[in-house]
Amino acid sequence: MENKKPYTILVLMNATPKWLSLSRDERSQFVEKELTPIFVRVSQTVTVQLFDSEYFHASVSDFMIVTTTKLDDYKLMIELLRDTKVYGVPYFEIKDIITGQENLFEDFNEQFKKEKK
Repeated sequence: MENKKPYTILVLMNATPKWLSLSRDERSQFVEKELTPIFVRVSQTVTVQLFDSEYFHASVSDFMIVTTTKLDDYKLMIELLRDTKVYGVPYFEIKDIITGQENLFEDFNEQFKKEKK
């Protein structure tokens, strides 16, 4: 089955004391100098949105919504992030990664209809 639907990937994270001990300016500089170039590098095929959730969740302070049709480019982004202080210090604990495709059951329904004929 050919994949035409994008993958939506939720990366659930919790800020560590190392991240929280940085000043707001230091955090902004880190994002600008370390993370933004990674996101730009994969931006042709990967869309990244960053969200705060510390006001609404006890163990997930932040999350990313990543959208792509090319999982290899998503994997490249994660490998590049693993080379930063996000993982290394760590500035964030990765709580979970959830991957899905919107209404994927529809594709399977079509496939099963074709197989029955």
